[in-house]
Amino acid sequence: MVAFHASALDGVARNPSLPTPLLLRLLAGYRPSRDALRRAGLPEPAVVVILTHPNPGARIDFAMSARAEPAQRARLADDPSPKVRAALAYGPELYDPRTKVAPLPDAVCVRLLDDPAPSVRAALLDSPHLAPSFVASMATHHSSAARQEAVRAWEILPPGERLALLADPDPEVRRAAVLWECRRDARVTAELLRDPKSAAEALRRGLLVRADAERCVAERTHLAALAENPSLPADLVERLAVDPDEAVRLAVSLRPELDETRRMAIDFTVGDFDRGDGAQWVRDGLADHEVLRRAAASAHPLLRRAAAQSPHLPPDLLRLLARVEDPVVENRLGIHHPDTPEEVLMRVYARLGGTFSAWMAETHPRFPREGLAARYADHPDGNYRRLAVRDPAATPALIERLSHDPEVWTRQAAAGDPRLPLHRLREALHVPELASSAGANPALPEDEMAAVLDRAGVPA
Repeated sequence: MVAFHASALDGVARNPSLPTPLLLRLLAGYRPSRDALRRAGLPEPAVVVILTHPNPGARIDFAMSARAEPAQRARLADDPSPKVRAALAYGPELYDPRTKVAPLPDAVCVRLLDDPAPSVRAALLDSPHLAPSFVASMATHHSSAARQEAVRAWEILPPGERLALLADPDPEVRRAAVLWECRRDARVTAELLRDPKSAAEALRRGLLVRADAERCVAERTHLAALAENPSLPADLVERLAVDPDEAVRLAVSLRPELDETRRMAIDFTVGDFDRGDGAQWVRDGLADHEVLRRAAASAHPLLRRAAAQSPHLPPDLLRLLARVEDPVVENRLGIHHPDTPEEVLMRVYARLGGTFSAWMAETHPRFPREGLAARYADHPDGNYRRLAVRDPAATPALIERLSHDPEVWTRQAAAGDPRLPLHRLREALHVPELASSAGANPALPEDEMAAVLDRAGVPA
């Protein structure tokens, strides 16, 4: 197959105007395009073709589609191939933080958890898409690996199930359980401190008695972890605030109980790209307006950066962070908040054109559209000329001109725009670097789509 025919075929496979008969023709081939298998809103006849497809690779692609409904994907739970069932159990691999995947029904997960193939069971336990109700239900499962995963739902487990996990016959299950229980039980924390594998996490989160805390400070045991501990006595916090280790002082500066005067009196340094992931109380409170208010209004860069990850920022805090002019804050707002101001998105795009953060800004629903043609159609940078295609006021003549632009990304954007004159669209189908964009153009006539399938050798 000529390369640009394959590219055009890939474009047609994701074309939103692709009619069902051509979609079914695409799917019936032995190696259907992944774009066709992972389309949103697949009609029932297409789903049936995929579920019974002779190529397990096609069924795997569908099993991992983020656009398919969970009930559709769940129909692969009885697939004869363990590779397909493992793909279903794990679910979609996501690269866009805005994409949310609904979990498989609990009843389907129960079946996959008891699948005869170990690879399927392991894939399910590794899945990032499990419903909390299902995770909690594994607390009484016969598999120790499942019980260990159930510990992640510790806060919603009944007391009896917590006690059972703390006394579990499997040492790894017990260890996972006590790492949660130590947050409320100083005796459990003291036991964990004797285990080198658990000591750092116990010092970070566990309920401490003063003697253990003093000993760890004196022995300089995992001080950066200890500096985060919520139960650390105030006088020991003050000692660590002037510790010679910069990582320890930084950890102290992020503690939630400090007022702004005390926080900013600590000598700490923040790197240009540090994200604030150490502020666990902010990460745990991304839906709590009081937590967000304290963090967003702080003078501490890492607290502001941590707050910027929340999609729940109220309008006044969003405006406050939008004025900070911190690149990390702007990047996070552009990725996570649905109402990020246009000027912030444009600053991210201008600063990081061609990167993931710039792509996230450009694909944000609030990224500007109006006026881009007048501003950027003749810009010396092709990355900006490409933005002119987004403008609803861009004329077919301008779109055609940009389809000949020296910059390939600009040409491709224009080739995929439905305002591109038909004669140029047909021409673009035969230009290797434009064929995929042209094939995906929703203005491509049905007969041209069929011709693409013919030229690519897809059986009628």
